[in-house]
Amino acid sequence: MPKDMTITRRGLLQCAAWSGLVAVPRAAAAAGGEAPYPNHPVTWVIPFAPGGATGRLSVLICDRLSRRLGQAFVLDHRPGAGGATATRSVASAAPDGYTILATSTANIISASLDSAPGADGSGDLVHVAGIARMPLLLLINKNLPAKTLAEFLAYARANTGKLSVGSAGPGTVQLLSAELFRMLGGITWSVVQYRGSGPALTDLTSGHIHAMFDNTAVAVDLLRSGKVRALAVSTRERAQAFPDLPAVAEILPAFETSGFYGVDAPRGTPKPIVDLLNREINAALADPEIRQHFDEIGATPITGDAGVYAATFRAEVMHWRKLVPQVSAKN
Repeated sequence: MPKDMTITRRGLLQCAAWSGLVAVPRAAAAAGGEAPYPNHPVTWVIPFAPGGATGRLSVLICDRLSRRLGQAFVLDHRPGAGGATATRSVASAAPDGYTILATSTANIISASLDSAPGADGSGDLVHVAGIARMPLLLLINKNLPAKTLAEFLAYARANTGKLSVGSAGPGTVQLLSAELFRMLGGITWSVVQYRGSGPALTDLTSGHIHAMFDNTAVAVDLLRSGKVRALAVSTRERAQAFPDLPAVAEILPAFETSGFYGVDAPRGTPKPIVDLLNREINAALADPEIRQHFDEIGATPITGDAGVYAATFRAEVMHWRKLVPQVSAKN
C-alpha cells in the first residue's frame, strides 16, 4: 500500500529539509560567472489547489530533486482559470531555472484550442521533462443506488438534469471527461466548477455532488477507505492496477481520456539548466519507490530527454485538438 501522499505544510517542510542532507551531484553552469545552478531554492508552481494529482506527483518529484540537487524545490499552489493563472505567471518569470511549472492535461487542452503555430506552449514555455500518464476513474457518491457502470448510466438517464458532476476547473481533463461521458451517454447533468480536484472530491464524499472523473493518484486513497465508489477507468483498455473496473469504452466505445503530467520552464531558460532538470527528473522516475507507487495507481512514467517530451506533448495536443470540438459542439 503506498505511503500517504497528502500534501501538507509538514510535507513541504520535509521536502525542503532534505536539501541540506546531500551534496549536489551535477550542477549546470550559470551564465556570467554566477554560481552553478541551483544555488538557492527553486519555486515549483502547481496550477491547482492542494489535493490533486498534479500536486501529489509534484511532492514525489520535488522530494527527489531536493535530495539530489541540494536545494529546496518549494511547492507553490496558484489555482485559477483551469491552470491558466499559474501558466501565465511562470511564462512571464525570469528564465533562470528558479521558477518552473508542473504541467498537466489542462495545458494540453488549452493548447489544443488554438491551432496557431506555437499553440503547444513553445511560444512562452520550454518543455523540460515528462512525469506520467495515468487513467481517470469515474467516481460516484457511495450512497447512489448504482453499483456498476451500466446501472449508473441507466440511473442518470432516468434522472435527467437531477445529477451534478464535479470539475477541477474549466479546460481540465476532469471536465472534458465528464462532458464526453455526458455526450456519448445521452445524459444531462449540471457541472460544478472547483479550483482543483481536491475540493471537488471533498464535496463528492459529502454528497454535495454526485459524480466526477478524477485521476487515480488522488482517487486511490478514497477508494481504499470506502468513501467513494469507482465504476470504470477512462482509458481504452482496463488498467492493470484496477483489474475489476471496466473501461468506459466497453459500454461507450468512443470514450477515451487520460491524465498527462510534465514540467515546463519559461522560454529562454538556458539549455544546460533544462538538461540538468531533465536528467534529474528522469532519475527520480527511476527511483524504485516512485516506480512502485506508479504501479499501484496505474501511472506510466513519461521518460526521455527534453526533445522526446516536447514531441510527446505535441502529439497529445493533436489528440485533444480532435476531441475537444466534438464535445464543445454538443454543449
